[in-house]
Amino acid sequence: MSESPGRAREQLHAPFRSRRGRLVGWVAAGGVSGAMVLCAALLPWSGPAAVGWYDRLGFLALAGLLGWGLSRFALVAADPGESGLVVRNLLLTRALDWAEVIGIRYGSGDPWVVLDLSDGDTLAVMAIQRADGERASSEASRLATLIALHTIRPD
Repeated sequence: MSESPGRAREQLHAPFRSRRGRLVGWVAAGGVSGAMVLCAALLPWSGPAAVGWYDRLGFLALAGLLGWGLSRFALVAADPGESGLVVRNLLLTRALDWAEVIGIRYGSGDPWVVLDLSDGDTLAVMAIQRADGERASSEASRLATLIALHTIRPD
């Protein structure tokens, strides 16, 4: 039984997300934050090595900051749509029209996909990471297919 063209197009436009990067990001964020909170709770309140409330507050603030920073690795994504691609990397999110994307590179030395843009700039797509192995190669091919599908060619 074949898929309907609408379903195939929907699957082609599914979001790109790194599997290994998401797992490592969430585990690291939870582990480091949990360890910092545990330290804040277990440090002694009295004695020669007493830790005051302000130090504990600092531990909690640091736990929140580190947890947020590490969770950014898990939130990396690229969301394709009919009008363009939204790339969310560690700190910056950039929305591109399909016309702005003129090429894609995923060479053997690149840790992730790199888009060549019409303004001469490049943009890393960290959601497709070499660490994901064969899946990353198929996702890079899917992105190349999307770029070709949405590229308007002059006749």
